[in-house]
Amino acid sequence: MYRYVTSLVLLFLSSLSFANEIVVEHFKGTLKLDHTPKRVVAIGYGVVDALDQFGIKPVAVANATHLPHYLQQYGQASYPSAGSHFEPDFESIYSQKPDLIIVGPRAATKYDELSKIAPTLVFTANLKHDYWASTQAQWRNLGKVFSIERQVELKIAQLDQKITAIKAYNQQHKVDAMTLLSVGENITSFGQDSRFSAIYQDFGFVETVDSLESGSHGDLVSFEFVMQSDPSIILAIDRNQLDASSNHDMADILDNDLVKQTRAFKNSQIAMLDVDAWYLSIAGVSATEKMVEDIQQVLKL
Repeated sequence: MYRYVTSLVLLFLSSLSFANEIVVEHFKGTLKLDHTPKRVVAIGYGVVDALDQFGIKPVAVANATHLPHYLQQYGQASYPSAGSHFEPDFESIYSQKPDLIIVGPRAATKYDELSKIAPTLVFTANLKHDYWASTQAQWRNLGKVFSIERQVELKIAQLDQKITAIKAYNQQHKVDAMTLLSVGENITSFGQDSRFSAIYQDFGFVETVDSLESGSHGDLVSFEFVMQSDPSIILAIDRNQLDASSNHDMADILDNDLVKQTRAFKNSQIAMLDVDAWYLSIAGVSATEKMVEDIQQVLKL
């Protein structure tokens, strides 16, 4: 009888443990946790951005010479280092005794090594297809892990309403745009299957030119090309801002006689997008809010 009761108790406790298990599917596999994490190491701009907005404070973060303006509080003086955004410091991370590591796309290749220290979640959206949908999936994973589903869903609903309205406007008015990124003195252009796919797939702009490469660095283009393409809107992202040694300013680069012949220049529709939001903080919450704000300002919505 005693053995029977003991077995029932063990079975009951086991079922409770199973019921409380957190299971999340992510880019590199399946994360399983038996409790809500308390000591989280964050590697990636978008990771820190999302955790910050949802009220989760990490015990260590990746270092960088440049921090987005909305993440200045996560500098090296305030938080222990988890290494860089590309190269985690495994020793430092281990010393923090994390019960969860969340890693962004730039260090996702280190997933196996990080998983040996603590359960690891890869947090990355698909830049080239369904960016907004895949970003929502990342936030919902955080919702499950930290039991903040309602908070996450409220934020998604708030932004989805705005994104849907922008897309509907662009599709109704067939607004075309050319996306340009600065690389030193040069510029590259990106289309709907590129790292800036959200501009076309989620926000509904029409590509001014529809034959661009989908590589991560875009198509190297000339100002003659920009003039001949004659975009209604130029969406410019100044990557040079991320290089402290660069003396090239994209606004100055675009201020030339060829670009001045475009409809975008004539109608004052050359918009400088926030490089932190569009280039660095992949799937971040503040970043996504800023992306929406940028496009609303362009369209005057």
